[in-house]
Amino acid sequence: MEQAGSLSARGSTGSAAPDIRTASVRVPAQARAADVERERGVASDESRSAAGARGEHTHSEPPIPHPRVESAHPVETARPVETARPVVQRASVRGQILDALRTALVAGELAPGQVYSAPVLGERFGVSATPVREAMQQLALEGAVEVVPNRGFRVVRRGTRELAELAEIRALLEVPVVLRLARTVPAARWAELRPLAEAAARAASAGCRATYAECDRAFHHAMLALAGNDQLVQIADDLHRRAQWPLVGGPVPRGRADLMADAAEHLALLDALTAQDLPAVQSLVREHFADN
Repeated sequence: MEQAGSLSARGSTGSAAPDIRTASVRVPAQARAADVERERGVASDESRSAAGARGEHTHSEPPIPHPRVESAHPVETARPVETARPVVQRASVRGQILDALRTALVAGELAPGQVYSAPVLGERFGVSATPVREAMQQLALEGAVEVVPNRGFRVVRRGTRELAELAEIRALLEVPVVLRLARTVPAARWAELRPLAEAAARAASAGCRATYAECDRAFHHAMLALAGNDQLVQIADDLHRRAQWPLVGGPVPRGRADLMADAAEHLALLDALTAQDLPAVQSLVREHFADN
């Protein structure tokens, strides 16, 4: 670096320039090109550090991590390891907001028919409007809300007929799968699902609808996953989530006693599956979807 710097200094002063007609002119050694490249690499890193401190993005794509490896090239070893923190953080915030909005929907905190703006919800969650808007757009794709131009997002109004239709579709999908699994899955595999059923029972006993909704979906997800059909699990989970949204003009939201009864059906179903009691499994699984 010092030699490269001195070369630059001599090149910038006219008085020290050699006479090109003489034979005393010395061609700089080619090895010094590495010094120049090293100097450029350090300057580039300093520019990136300054830009990062200002929160600027110098490229349209996120920075690609550079693993720390041993190399014979000074430029590579001098470069610090970079991470894609902004992308990870943004996706994480959006996911957290999406989970929070889904919980608020199940708990009835977002009322059907009401319009909510991204900035207002952002203030509630302590974030900017951008991740809230992205999360609400995902909920719009799922059918939970609808876009209201220049205003925000309106929570969709749903009635008992839609809930009955969802329950019917879920039964058509899940009942045959559970009956088939009852004939093929060993008792040890069903025992692995008991902690999920017990977690749902604890949430029901506490009377927390939002927590129970998560535990309920986790239990059904794990049960259907034993079939090895990822598309089935994804579709069933989407239908299950939609069936948990609040209704307008429907019955009173399920209370603690209803949740506990529903959770008890999970445990009874596991007992029947473990014993391979097919008549009991068929009766319990059909009753479970009829109640939901």
